[in-house]
Amino acid sequence: MTLSTLARSIAESPTLRLNEEARLLRERGEAVIHLGIGEPKNRAPLTALLSAAAKLNTGEIKYSPTDGIPSLKKAIIRYTEENYDKVIAPENVIVSAGAKQSIFNILYAILNPQDEVLILAPFWVSYPEMVKMCYGVPVIVTPEDGTFQPRFEDIERKLTSATKAIIVNSPNNPSGVIFSDEFLSQLIDLCERRGIYVIMDDIYHKLVFDGKHPTPGYRFTTKDVESTKIIVVNGVAKLYGMTGFRIGWAVANRQLTQVMTNVQSQITTCTSPFLQVAAEGALTGLQSIVENLRLAIQNNRDVIMQEFKSFPGVKCVKPEGTFYCLPDFRAYQKDSVALSNFLLKKAFVVTVPGKEFGMEGHLRLSYAGSIKDVTEGIARIKWALDPQSPNEIYIGDKKMVRDWL
Repeated sequence: MTLSTLARSIAESPTLRLNEEARLLRERGEAVIHLGIGEPKNRAPLTALLSAAAKLNTGEIKYSPTDGIPSLKKAIIRYTEENYDKVIAPENVIVSAGAKQSIFNILYAILNPQDEVLILAPFWVSYPEMVKMCYGVPVIVTPEDGTFQPRFEDIERKLTSATKAIIVNSPNNPSGVIFSDEFLSQLIDLCERRGIYVIMDDIYHKLVFDGKHPTPGYRFTTKDVESTKIIVVNGVAKLYGMTGFRIGWAVANRQLTQVMTNVQSQITTCTSPFLQVAAEGALTGLQSIVENLRLAIQNNRDVIMQEFKSFPGVKCVKPEGTFYCLPDFRAYQKDSVALSNFLLKKAFVVTVPGKEFGMEGHLRLSYAGSIKDVTEGIARIKWALDPQSPNEIYIGDKKMVRDWL
């Protein structure tokens, strides 16, 4: 079989691969705990389900406008006004099959071959691969001080005449860090002056803790939507626990939105109208579900941080948002891929190697699940790695004995 060079260069999604490995282990009867998946356990909002059901009951599930149904775009416009203090028009919005497709559409629309896109480490695993799929060059910016907070000077050193865009994800997947206002202000000012796109991946922007509120990128520019280089991406997957609905959107100037619409029309034609109606139901319904989810996840964050306090050698930056943390396990194993595989094999705990996020020696752990999963998952990891922990443990109904330390 002959495959294209580009296709062969695209890495497999590590999170989806781990999901499949976990599924196969569960089918074998193993008591797997999944700390790798970024998926809240709550049910989708009732307003979303009722809206989708009503649309299905009509039997009229046909093609819809490529850029989204008018009623959903109206809800997104209101959401943008309320949460970003920005007035936009329907022509500034395109609805896609998840925020992931929104980001791909943006990259495909703005990149020429060999254009560079700056990606801040730690980064979501799909960013570099999507840039490569659009014939661009991902340029990784790793903070020189070893923190998860990007530094403006680190970015300045990476800028070249080929820099076309920078992707900003705050609150950040995988670290949970919220970027400072000072950093965002400097970054956006620089990009506006130099004509560099700022792709704001805001998918976690309401899942924040301890009274923090990430500042919208629009706050740091005086330009309107038509002239700014800021592009905002968001969706219903994380805030409402609607990961399977695959509805996201981008807000950009009209010309770019039209190009993205042309791109999308040739790939997926449109997003499913009954799923768009479900997203509309979530956005226009009672918003207490978001706060309830946020509080539950904050509680899980507090629990996992408490568990790490008794885990010698592991350092973990306290997440300010999202439902991930990125603890440093280098005291036990510097190869995060080997460590992740070891924990899956020995402790039946799914984690994601930090290498995939540009942070070798770390593991990304999700605390989006139950308290029981969080506490038992960390207990199993500690049993597998820490010589001071008990030598025996029950995993499911099996008594396991550690014989490798």
